[in-house]
Amino acid sequence: MDLQGIIDFVQFQGTNLAVNLVAALAIFVVGRWVVKLLHSLSIKAMQRGKLDPLLVKFLGNILYALLMVFVVLAAISQVGIQTTSLIAVIGAAGLAVGLALQGSLANFAAGVLVIIFRPYKIGDYVEAGGVAGTIDDVQIFTTELRTADNRKIIVPNGQMMSGAITNYSSHDTRRVDLVVGVGYDDDIDVVRRVLEGVVADDSRVLADPAPNIRMSAMGDSSVSWIVRPWVKAADYWSVHWEMTEEIKRRFDAEGISIPFPQRDVHVYHHPEKDGEASLER
Repeated sequence: MDLQGIIDFVQFQGTNLAVNLVAALAIFVVGRWVVKLLHSLSIKAMQRGKLDPLLVKFLGNILYALLMVFVVLAAISQVGIQTTSLIAVIGAAGLAVGLALQGSLANFAAGVLVIIFRPYKIGDYVEAGGVAGTIDDVQIFTTELRTADNRKIIVPNGQMMSGAITNYSSHDTRRVDLVVGVGYDDDIDVVRRVLEGVVADDSRVLADPAPNIRMSAMGDSSVSWIVRPWVKAADYWSVHWEMTEEIKRRFDAEGISIPFPQRDVHVYHHPEKDGEASLER
């Protein structure tokens, strides 16, 4: 082959490669747009089917990842790379990577367990994995929480499922647990009347289950009372704070004391010894 033939061959192959690269890029761009469209349609379809928001987001993320794999393989195939061999290589590499990334696979498995057993859902306030917050999203490998002061915390699913999970939003009602200390000189009947009045006057307190107001303990410096009304979960903190404030206000009006920790000190005087006075406490 003469020099001109080599030049023509190189130009021909270069032109084909350029066309294939442009076609591969077009496949990727259009395919990515189609994947986003299908992802959006699938999300809307699942929402119309009234599936749990947690399940909708998790399945949507998996569907998007799988469709993007097909788009990438189609683009690579257009360039001329044999996808069959590539898939075999990826499979072998995936095995090695999987062994190296056992933690990530464990997080994926934990995400699947979240979907199956549903210990929490989007919008629940939970304590899990050493953090506390409202569930915003559950990804394939991680769970996103929003704290009360609006911080975003991303926790691996494996960590979320590795210990106890406290879900404060699981039930519609919660019990407010208050402990109030009064002085030993205060009339227990008056204290009971005041506490019952505070609970009865709060319209957010549920009649069933009935509130529980009892004298629970006699401590070193005060008599402890428990006040345990039931409220809707959404009213928990407002009732907790406002009822505590109202109890203090009514105690002040009724002259009921709220003692602070104190200790009586007795001083004994002994006869002089060796010319010095000694005091014993």
